[in-house]
Amino acid sequence: MVDIGPFIKLQRTKRQMTQGELSEGIVSLSYLSKIENKKTKASPEIIQLLCKRLGIEFAEETNSHIEEKCQQWYEMLFDHCDKQEMKARYEELQSLMDQSINENFIMFEIHKIRYYIVLRELDKALAKMNELRELVDSFNVKHEYYWHKFRRNYYSYLDEHAKAMELFKLAQEKIPTASLDETEVADLKYALAVTHSQLWEQLECLDYTKEAMEVFQREYNFVRCGQCHLLFGISYQRFKMYDKAIKNFQLAKHLGILSDTESVIHLANQNLGYLFSAMGNSEAAINNLLLAIENKQIEADYLLTAYSCLIEEYYNIGEYKKAEQCLAEAESVLNRAGRYKSYQLYDYIIQVYTYLLSGELDKFKTVLTDNFIPYLRQSGEHSDLVFYAKLLANHLEQQGKYKESVQYYKIASLSYEEFVNM
Repeated sequence: MVDIGPFIKLQRTKRQMTQGELSEGIVSLSYLSKIENKKTKASPEIIQLLCKRLGIEFAEETNSHIEEKCQQWYEMLFDHCDKQEMKARYEELQSLMDQSINENFIMFEIHKIRYYIVLRELDKALAKMNELRELVDSFNVKHEYYWHKFRRNYYSYLDEHAKAMELFKLAQEKIPTASLDETEVADLKYALAVTHSQLWEQLECLDYTKEAMEVFQREYNFVRCGQCHLLFGISYQRFKMYDKAIKNFQLAKHLGILSDTESVIHLANQNLGYLFSAMGNSEAAINNLLLAIENKQIEADYLLTAYSCLIEEYYNIGEYKKAEQCLAEAESVLNRAGRYKSYQLYDYIIQVYTYLLSGELDKFKTVLTDNFIPYLRQSGEHSDLVFYAKLLANHLEQQGKYKESVQYYKIASLSYEEFVNM
């Protein structure tokens, strides 16, 4: 039988009931507190009365069918899975969870964090994290593992990679005693590889990617293998091993096609676009980036990243009309997605090029000096900081504002040094 205390506490807080409101006429407030915090076990009669007040059913019966449904839903919580089916399964499970007590409720609630992140509903993910924080002392080891892992997903999505790595280490500590299967451990290693990549720690990224890949290959999981090849490609590109990078991006694309996984295909095309741009091959860069934006139903952050690179590439080769068209399309994607904090980078890029292409150079300068460059410095986006500081410095120099231009060339130079030493 599930320990009823944490369940009572969660259901009470979800209904915004105080301990006094729930306990009145049933038990003392202090006794309810002991029940909720697993310091005593209540009698079946008291549990029935508390559940009745909460509007839920208490029944000691097998819940294997619910556990199976939960496990199926947990396995769907990835970007490449069907979001509509994911939502339908969630609603079915939520209905079951609301009706009666079962031993899966805490794990279900923790997985909601991941669910909201996949749907890009970050406000709901944060609210769920705050709601569950009071239940942490009731978690078992497996609960703690997923609690740390999914909070990492949240902070990683906000580009707070140092915080994400801190939570990863906490999750890793739980592996020996959490009774996890090798697929779950491989997924954590893959996620660790992603965070190391975001921190530009390429050797660590390669090591964890290889470890994860070994498991995914044994399982013939083409989607996860494709994702690993993407990480290999990014690492090799940063080492300027371009042939290896191209090979891995092409392998990722092939696996994406085999598994009919649009996100993997998109990211392969997008990264090939970046790679050819870095190599100075604008034609190949643009061709791959155009392939990346063909599917307008892909996640907004994926589309915005590809559009941003296309805008920069078209501007650099003087194709200003095409750059303006991409700006309009990117603005439309941003408006549909909602202007979340995680999309702030793209909002600034759109503003910069809108003012640049319209000739509103005072606004172009203001958005860079007052907003975008401070944002990039604060968020530690050194690569973008080098690019946009040099862009501003170059325009100031063309206007004869040499003293100001030197200031931003210095910012670009210092940022480049930090970027190289990461």
